Amino acid sequence: MLPGFNLTLGYTLGYLSLIVLIPLAAVFLKTAELTLAEFWNVVTAPRVVASYKLSFGMSLLAAAINAVFGLMLAWALVRYSFPGKKLIDALVDLPFALPTAVAGISLTALYAKNGWLGQFLEPLGIQVAFKPLGVLVALVFIGLPFVVRTVQPILEDLDTELEEAATSLGAQRWQTFRHVILPIVFPALLTGFALAFARAVGEYGSVIFIAGNIPMVSEITPLMIITKLEQYDYTGATAIATVMLILSFALLLIINGLQAWTAKRTGRDR
Repeated sequence: MLPGFNLTLGYTLGYLSLIVLIPLAAVFLKTAELTLAEFWNVVTAPRVVASYKLSFGMSLLAAAINAVFGLMLAWALVRYSFPGKKLIDALVDLPFALPTAVAGISLTALYAKNGWLGQFLEPLGIQVAFKPLGVLVALVFIGLPFVVRTVQPILEDLDTELEEAATSLGAQRWQTFRHVILPIVFPALLTGFALAFARAVGEYGSVIFIAGNIPMVSEITPLMIITKLEQYDYTGATAIATVMLILSFALLLIINGLQAWTAKRTGRDR
């Protein structure tokens, strides 16, 4: 046994309890003050259900978009040399460093009807700001680094001899990518997808500015929780938070199970 194991384990469990377990327990305990009928009425109100659909639907879609384009960006950064590569590599981490409110204001300024990009989209009938599409744009922006930084180290460690061997056997580029590279990268890609999804579900600052917060249209669930808190409806806020917590945990559990299954099939769980 490692020296100091008991002390380290005790410190870890204590820290975990203070930061994660106790706050989560408080959410469930506060929600328990509601009767089952009251809880059901709160979490199934039409306005709340609409926010569920928007938050979880856009989070899944944003994570899927980031999985595709994050993989492409990581591939370009690892495999190619081009002018401005170091700058782009640094810009990938910008959503980590940028305050979410600043990101939301910047995206709104870009995609508003008179914004730099919005003025060109408006004649095409495409409205981004103050629409559900604006929520998607914000969630894609804040989630991209999770996929890139998760996949990038795997691609850097990938032996190019595997690709050369596949090419020498007559495999085309797409076949090499599909049968050689993707199975190796896929578990990391799923991890990036899960991280991007988890980040998007709870995102608030960058979304509220560009979403417009129109009830039944572009109102996210975290905003519903804040609204309940501002009305001093603490049990209602924790009830909605409980539903978000359960749904998020279930989806992440499915993703992690798929990741473990994929790693086992490819022999990378050893």
